[in-house]
Amino acid sequence: MFDRIRVRPRAEEVHQASVRLCEHVNCRNHGEFRAPKGRNREGQFWHFCLEHVRDYNKNYNYFAGLPDDSVSAYQRDAAFGHRPTWTMGVNPWAKKRGAQAGPDVQDDFGFFDDAHGFRRQTTAPQPERRRLKILERKALEALDLPETANGPEIKARYKTLVKRLHPDANGGDRSSEDQLRGIIQAYNTLRSAGLC
Repeated sequence: MFDRIRVRPRAEEVHQASVRLCEHVNCRNHGEFRAPKGRNREGQFWHFCLEHVRDYNKNYNYFAGLPDDSVSAYQRDAAFGHRPTWTMGVNPWAKKRGAQAGPDVQDDFGFFDDAHGFRRQTTAPQPERRRLKILERKALEALDLPETANGPEIKARYKTLVKRLHPDANGGDRSSEDQLRGIIQAYNTLRSAGLC
């Protein structure tokens, strides 16, 4: 009656308990390979032998039986992990309030009124321009332009000066040739700096 107490299980008993058989019909091989059971059964698997898992994988289609519009909707939702999203700047809270220009702020202490210096910007802020280097300032002075000149202004000023100082425009007079070289060099400096 107590002959099996504290006795290790036999090797064949352990082997039989841990081995799974292939779940394919009439197959007695080891089912060591998992295959998904399909849509709406995520996390559940069939256990097949190598031969039957290969056959199963060749014919497996997660979207079998779904209409094309459902498949395309699934693919679209997969781009952001099937989570709900809203377009930029739109949320359910704003729609409920009637999409007003901004949130209502209760300013009991008057921090945000005109008397304290708070004003909304009515114009778009100008992009910050980097500080000019010495060579770039000298090049702008050679073209007789302010430091705030932009690309089209620099280009237009360069064209007018070249047309005025070029020897062909002056009947072959080469007296302004040095000044023309300086303008060309200044323009090349500004162009290599990315200002025009």
